[in-house]
Amino acid sequence: MVISTDSFANDLPSVTIAIPAYNEEAYIEKVVQKFLASQYPRLIEIIIADGNSSDRTQEIVKQISLFDSRVKLIINPHKIQSHALNIILQKAKGDIFLRADAHCEYASDYVEKCVKALLETKADNAGGAQRFVAAGAFQAGVALAANSILGNGGAKYRNINYDGYADTVYLGCFWRKALLAVDNNSNLNEINVFDTSQITNQDAELNQKLLSKNPEAIYVSSDIKVWYYPRKTWKSLWIQYFKYGRGRYLTSVKHPEQMQLRGKLPFLFILTLILLLLLDLAFSDLNLHIREIILAGLLIPLIESLRVNWKLKERFATEIWRGKSEQIPSLLVRWFYTGIVILTMPLAHFFGYGYQLFKNKILRIEGW
Repeated sequence: MVISTDSFANDLPSVTIAIPAYNEEAYIEKVVQKFLASQYPRLIEIIIADGNSSDRTQEIVKQISLFDSRVKLIINPHKIQSHALNIILQKAKGDIFLRADAHCEYASDYVEKCVKALLETKADNAGGAQRFVAAGAFQAGVALAANSILGNGGAKYRNINYDGYADTVYLGCFWRKALLAVDNNSNLNEINVFDTSQITNQDAELNQKLLSKNPEAIYVSSDIKVWYYPRKTWKSLWIQYFKYGRGRYLTSVKHPEQMQLRGKLPFLFILTLILLLLLDLAFSDLNLHIREIILAGLLIPLIESLRVNWKLKERFATEIWRGKSEQIPSLLVRWFYTGIVILTMPLAHFFGYGYQLFKNKILRIEGW
């Protein structure tokens, strides 16, 4: 199927692009202009929900809107992404609700490919793989770690060559009617499709609701291309995955029958190691060899890091690196940071998952 601009264009579904934003003055203009340049004939609006930015984000959006009325600015007083998406959905007029982030790069045919995937499949939500790129040394470690099963958990939406149905997808392009169908709120003036009780993982939680109504609701297409810039520092990565762990626990509580083992595996694996270590310390005659197992657990990420870096060493500069050519980190530096990242992700996820479990089950405090 080819998306054309001929006389049949009016038969195509209309599209609303939704962009939550907060202090995005360095990125927002580039992203909006990229979408405005789309050749898709029925892109009717680009709505930016700004969380009261303290920089020039709102000013930039207003300036763009003077030249193209499709660009619209609304305010998200809650500053939380799920609130922003619900507010945009409330105002959206398009048949299709295409979610976008300001920190990404999009292929010139991104909108067309998303619409094509929706029209050709039974999906309610379609998207592409999360392609990681980097402009700094630590960021490069995160991007490379995403190419390892230890860094991506085998998620289908992290496989750039995958085409088919999945349990979730990066960002997402939705039929608006499918989104509204999962909202149990009878008050049409207060849409709550994206779960506002969670700071993170609301996308995966929403996809679980879609899957409960349609087993083929989520589709990943390798033709849909979007590039994501991950966290730049170890601290920000730890906080991100700590929050992911918390969100994953909340989603597992809400959808226990649908949650895959992948979401629980970091917590279960590390918890098992801790319990075995305690047993080994208390009953030394058991000979559980837990110290050797933990040592292997530390070495495996470093070995896997070396494997991934060696595999991608010829493609790193052209497919992953977005910084200055003279600043490309050496293979040794990339190996070191990739290993650190592979160790950090499951540990931060474990502590986040455990914290939320303790808060909800032991302290009896509901929600985030």
